[in-house]
Amino acid sequence: MPILQPRDEDAVRQEFQRIAGPVKLVVFSQELVAPDLCRQNEQLIREVAALSDQISVEVLNPAVDRERAAAYGVDEVPATVVEGARDYGLRFLGIPAGYEFSNLVDSIIAVSSGEAMLADATKASLATLAGDVEIKVFSTPT
Repeated sequence: MPILQPRDEDAVRQEFQRIAGPVKLVVFSQELVAPDLCRQNEQLIREVAALSDQISVEVLNPAVDRERAAAYGVDEVPATVVEGARDYGLRFLGIPAGYEFSNLVDSIIAVSSGEAMLADATKASLATLAGDVEIKVFSTPT
């Protein structure tokens, strides 16, 4: 049974018209650790990818694909990397459903252009940072 309803698919297709270039969704899944969650995440990501010919999906098992998992900094499942022309560090741990779904869609569109959609003043302010900053957003199922 599909996760996305036809109405949702239509809305996402409309949003995906803004995709400017190829996007790869790298899904980390492991049947032995969290089988139901991993299956649901894979299904959702595949349904999302099917809504644009600009989006591809690669499924990896962190226990088997250890080097790739380490390179992406992924050590939990389910996890999804949203990658454009390069890896911008966008990760979704768990299933990006509910309120997080719109963030997934926005992330796909954002990485497709390779350009930060920020005001010039914000870019200038960020340029003054001494180093990289890691931001984590936590959410709970509702």
